Amino acid sequence: MAKVEIYTGMMCGYCSAAKRLLTKKGVKFEETDVTWKAGKRAEMMERANGGHSVPQIFIDGEHVGGCDDLYALDANGKLDAKLGLS
Repeated sequence: MAKVEIYTGMMCGYCSAAKRLLTKKGVKFEETDVTWKAGKRAEMMERANGGHSVPQIFIDGEHVGGCDDLYALDANGKLDAKLGLS
């Protein structure tokens, strides 16, 4: 199974939705809340090529984007393959 990392923020509905989809698929993920951790937010932005909104999601080190991008991958039938589920 793929390594999934998700940078999140407090009280973020998009973060909750992304985590809900991953959990529904039985995927474990490493979550980093950047709300009060300036260093982690800077790390996220560097890894996400300047992306500053949360969530920012990485699968096996590849930046896949945010919540909408994750759901689009799923709708297009590409998410399971990326996650190593197919």
